[in-house]
Amino acid sequence: MAGEVIYEVKNVSKRYGSVVALDGASLKLHAGEVIGLVGDNGAGKSTLVKVLSGAHKPDGGQIFLDGAERSWDSPRDALEAGIETLYQDSGLAPHLTVSQNVFLGRERVKKGILGWFGFLAKKDMEHEAHRNLEEVGIAVPASNRSVSQLSGGQRQAVAIGRSVAWARKVIILDEPTNHLGARQAGEVLQIIKAAKKKGLGVIFISHTLPHVLEVTDRIVVLRLGRIVKDAPTSEFDGDTLVGTITGTIQTIKVEGD
Repeated sequence: MAGEVIYEVKNVSKRYGSVVALDGASLKLHAGEVIGLVGDNGAGKSTLVKVLSGAHKPDGGQIFLDGAERSWDSPRDALEAGIETLYQDSGLAPHLTVSQNVFLGRERVKKGILGWFGFLAKKDMEHEAHRNLEEVGIAVPASNRSVSQLSGGQRQAVAIGRSVAWARKVIILDEPTNHLGARQAGEVLQIIKAAKKKGLGVIFISHTLPHVLEVTDRIVVLRLGRIVKDAPTSEFDGDTLVGTITGTIQTIKVEGD
């Protein structure tokens, strides 16, 4: 069962010139909940994600984290508050090892005088990276292996595992199963379930609707910058979800609580 509301946006709007990308969007995310964010191209999903992740400041509306109103000046602000975002580009450095990617930007130095000179605690990072990835069900042959040696599915799993390992509150995943085979996509969905068990709030953006129906607790449908449906996943099947996205099924907006 989902916990308290940890992340919320109220009546968020965003314009790009004369184009209204978001028009009064409101969304609540609970601890231990997976929300599917869906909609056609141009529906406003990317803009909402950028607002949630701190990449874009909204023109209007409010953002709350753990009930306190917040304002992100940059993605770094949201990151430091415990919100991890993984875009379609995994952000991995292929020439670095798995552990180096897990700790990228968060490197640890050796204790004592060697640390003063910037020597990294490579073995400690390798062991912790391996443990963190195992905790979310990722089997990587060795944390000291180069990312360039991994399969596409393994790379995506490492990228998501890194986000899950570091996230304290929320993880936002933008098309994490895109271009993956059935088995590899299944592994990614298991990682999302592991993030939920950790008590994280997960926002899962995907055009692959069967994956959305499989792994989410609630689905939020955007159309032309507005949230037109916010309801438990149990209220949808493949046909009704497609119809809601395209507008061939009339909807009444239901706010999640």
